[in-house]
Amino acid sequence: MYTISNKLKTFSIALIILGLLGVGYGFMTSHKSFEEVETMLAEETAHHGGGHAVATEAHVVADDSDHSDNSHQANAHDATTDVEHHVDDHAKHVEHVQHQIANRPWSALYVAAFFFFMIALGVLAFYAIQYASQAGWSPVLFRVMEGITAYVLPGGLIVLAIAVASGTIGHYNIFIWMDPDVVAHDKLLQGKSGWLSLGWFAVRGLIFIAGWSLYRHFSRKFSIANDTATDNSNFKKAFRISAAFLVFFIYTESIMSWDWIMSVDPHWFSTLFAWYVFAGMAVSGITVIAFISLYLKSRGHLEIVNDSHIHDLAKFMFGFSIFWAYLWFSQFMLIWYANIPEEVTYFITRIEDYNGLFFGMLVLNFVFPFLVLMNSDYKRIPWFVVMAGIIILIGHYIDVYVMIMPATVGDRWSFGIPEISSVMLFAGLFLFIVFTALTKAPLVVKRNPFLKESEHFHY
Repeated sequence: MYTISNKLKTFSIALIILGLLGVGYGFMTSHKSFEEVETMLAEETAHHGGGHAVATEAHVVADDSDHSDNSHQANAHDATTDVEHHVDDHAKHVEHVQHQIANRPWSALYVAAFFFFMIALGVLAFYAIQYASQAGWSPVLFRVMEGITAYVLPGGLIVLAIAVASGTIGHYNIFIWMDPDVVAHDKLLQGKSGWLSLGWFAVRGLIFIAGWSLYRHFSRKFSIANDTATDNSNFKKAFRISAAFLVFFIYTESIMSWDWIMSVDPHWFSTLFAWYVFAGMAVSGITVIAFISLYLKSRGHLEIVNDSHIHDLAKFMFGFSIFWAYLWFSQFMLIWYANIPEEVTYFITRIEDYNGLFFGMLVLNFVFPFLVLMNSDYKRIPWFVVMAGIIILIGHYIDVYVMIMPATVGDRWSFGIPEISSVMLFAGLFLFIVFTALTKAPLVVKRNPFLKESEHFHY
């Protein structure tokens, strides 16, 4: 039986505590007054050499109108009206920026929460695929996958809680469609209100999490029971529920990606989006399977995991990176070529305000793994796989970041304490839950029908 080391336990708890402190600091410093934001914008304008302040403009126009004669009273009245509109627009702009700044800690927390949750959910789908396809190479890795999927239930509930809280405790900080004032003035959102309503959103989320968690519970139960069974009945049960779960997963993952990610931009949609999210989810999950397997092997566990198993995990990392890039290009190219305003605005925002991240993640998620993992021999070298995996995970965190942040904070984004502390918080929680789950059962299944094939697997 595996026992979590004191160092790892202390490290994970330290990450959680430091993360909580940083997240708290991010929330405390995110509420700026109207005057503070106005001053900040004035400094930015001065720094970039932009014009005069609104007050100065109003004063100049007022002076001009005072010196005009009676024959120009009508023009002066128009000028005064223009100034009033200008001042009103300025106030709205300041309030908009004020809201964006307040959105940042919520969004940073949500991005990190979803990123670690999608790793666990991606592993759960991969695990079900192994059972349903009766794969012969992977049974020696099943307990690692089961440990990672222990995070699905708490991770999913946390993501849903942040989303709901942002529209109740917060001030509609992530999902603009949760604001009834916005919906009241938006015909498109009124048309979607039957689906995009806070109560129905929460109910759908709970249904998804319940289905995923029930599959994880019963598949794990059958897996452990099969260790001491005298026949393969538990394996057959796991096979049947895995096949059924994959049908459930295809539907619920699609809807989840629309609800939890795509609806931050409620005017935009893509029919490829669910597949795009799944590709990132799968490659991130498989990467973490490789990481934990290599870590346990380095600590003297999982001795029967050989270079060929690591090679196959790296092969899946390579394959899903290409699949992700294919979907990225297809979604981008089709929408950009069609040039329909309500669709292309999604990419315009990201190219204008997130240019480095938007195209940089293409390098991290496709170009780098494609070049590094193409060679079959390199897939067998642990440190090489770890290096490639770190780049892949960073790239897919940025992918989630770029999917969320433009809709919530606009061009007011940066990487600082809110983002770093949120990653620390959920990284610590993920490590603690996953490695605690690994202590609950032997690290290798006992009598899976394909165990011998898996033990002697060679590519």
